[in-house]
Amino acid sequence: MIDLARAHAVAVEAAEAAGAVLAPGARFAVSAKGGAGDLVTDLDVRSERIIIDRLAAAFPGHAVLAEESGRTPGEGALWVIDPLDGTHNMTIGLPAYSVGVALCLDGAPAVGVVHDPVTGQTWSAVRGGGPLGPGGRPLPPPEPSPRRGLIVSYVVGYPVSRDDPTAMAHLYVLNRGCSRVLQLWSPQLTWIMLARGLIDAVIAYRAGPVDLPAGALIATEAGARITTLDGAPFPIHVDAPEHTFVAARPETAATLLPLLASADGLRMPEPAGGVTGR
Repeated sequence: MIDLARAHAVAVEAAEAAGAVLAPGARFAVSAKGGAGDLVTDLDVRSERIIIDRLAAAFPGHAVLAEESGRTPGEGALWVIDPLDGTHNMTIGLPAYSVGVALCLDGAPAVGVVHDPVTGQTWSAVRGGGPLGPGGRPLPPPEPSPRRGLIVSYVVGYPVSRDDPTAMAHLYVLNRGCSRVLQLWSPQLTWIMLARGLIDAVIAYRAGPVDLPAGALIATEAGARITTLDGAPFPIHVDAPEHTFVAARPETAATLLPLLASADGLRMPEPAGGVTGR
């Protein structure tokens, strides 16, 4: 049996130690990554190494799935690491990026930690224990918002092309039906915004697994529910290569699901700028 309280403490320490090298003003070198316009910095690699070393010292033999170094073999548990979610943001001076660490058991997140190096704040959860905010204090329920209309985050995976008709149709109906559609390039931060009640939903289309489990666990512990676009329960599983879902509180999902369904069959014009990945 894995001591989830200990795993949580180690994950928080590792994420915050990694975040120390990502503080605003840190110098970094940038290079291209892959052929889809992605970037990587030397800080991505340093942050990942810090986390892996701490996890290996505390839990030798556990498997690791990390953004930059890939998957290592192990038994009984899988640690999922996103050492710098929002690399593009950092490279252009936008202070919106994070560190994510999750422990997955049988593919599902059991511990999740998201650390914001810009503010120095950490959010986390252990499955069934409720969401925790900065200082390890319970995250209070969101206060009623005076805003009108929905604010949603739309996340697309790296394989999604700029002219993907489904993504274009989703954005069309969301922009018409919601107050704001946020594309932050740092999905983990939008999970925390959902958990805090600052936005109303996270909608993902063909999103990858690495930046998903930590924030998803925190948001669901805060009351969000994750469903398919048809409204069926959508269990997060890190071994699935792509994820398409709506994460929201039930009353919000009741509005968003018919809106997204209205995107089916829309014929979209050729994009001028188009949809881009994170």
